[in-house]
Amino acid sequence: MKILVFLHGTIIMHKSAEGKTREERVNQVLNKDPSGHDYISYIPVGNAVEKLKNWQKQGAEILYLSSHETVEDVEKDKSVLGKYDFPKGQVFYRKNGESYKDIAEKIIPDVLIEDDCESIGGEKEMTITFVKPEIKQKIKSIVVKEFSGIDNLPDSLKFL
Repeated sequence: MKILVFLHGTIIMHKSAEGKTREERVNQVLNKDPSGHDYISYIPVGNAVEKLKNWQKQGAEILYLSSHETVEDVEKDKSVLGKYDFPKGQVFYRKNGESYKDIAEKIIPDVLIEDDCESIGGEKEMTITFVKPEIKQKIKSIVVKEFSGIDNLPDSLKFL
């Protein structure tokens, strides 16, 4: 099973969001909190690391989708993933004019986990929204509230 997980707002977040409610985190982004662009200092949302490791132990291949478009910024994402011991997995990002849907259509993951993009415009910013219908039917889309994390998703892959 291939699980593609969006990074920013789904499983990692800006450092100043620590200890805040989900709503406060969204407001920080809306109010342009400076730590939102300090990508190297990002932290996990909730128990994302443990949840992903649990799925990986059950045989899932964990893949990541970054909001970044440059190698330099993606390296910062990789550094955060390593620092917090996220499961090893390829990090995909948009390059050469690609969109998120282009990446999802290439990978065709069994499961796509992303947040609802509340702070940046909602559904029109989400990956699954624009995936071709014939490919979309092959992907189980799981949408979580932005900055709420994945802690409430099932522990067992068979329920994903």
